[in-house]
Amino acid sequence: MSEELIGDGDRPLVAVLDYGSGNVHSAVKALEAAGADVRLTNDRGLVLEADGLLVPGVGAFRAVMEQLTAIRGGELIDRRLAGGRPVMGICVGMQVLFERGIERGVDTEGLGEWPGVVAELDAPVVPHMGWNTVEAPESSVLFRGIRDERFYFVHSYAAQEWTLGVQPPFPEPAVTWAAHGGRFIAAVENGPLSATQFHPEKSGEAGIRLLANWVGSLRR
Repeated sequence: MSEELIGDGDRPLVAVLDYGSGNVHSAVKALEAAGADVRLTNDRGLVLEADGLLVPGVGAFRAVMEQLTAIRGGELIDRRLAGGRPVMGICVGMQVLFERGIERGVDTEGLGEWPGVVAELDAPVVPHMGWNTVEAPESSVLFRGIRDERFYFVHSYAAQEWTLGVQPPFPEPAVTWAAHGGRFIAAVENGPLSATQFHPEKSGEAGIRLLANWVGSLRR
């Protein structure tokens, strides 16, 4: 293994996918505070071999998909998941994991890791901006010790149904919900693939603890 692929001591090596999305530096700092050795990169070898891959995302579903497609990001995510290597998406980085996104009448194909459509929130006021509680299942690893905390959301769109069915021996995904007007999916933990609709890096101590729970799960 090359030197750039070796984590710093006991800290898991996390690659933050650099594909043109904004807000990446706050995510890098939050992951470092959570105990990771972090590299902001689009180097294919590093992205594939790191202990964890974080996919950030802000802005429009279509724009994020175009940026990911330009660096063959979907292929990188697929290859990691096929090998059981952890991936985590944040905000639009979560949304693009679903089959489709519909924003302002524009229907865009997503990465299709999960079935479902990302659509506008059913709420009297959008965007949903600010702190909100979540409903996390007991099986959640991400929310261990922080189920009663609030997290910071900034979004007008979300997945509002969970339709993925699994058969034994595969465990049921841990799906976390929140409400703004109607209910929407706030986080998913599905084998090596996790994601949050909110921004852990903007969620203060609770967000750092959530990222620390994920980073802790990466230790070999």
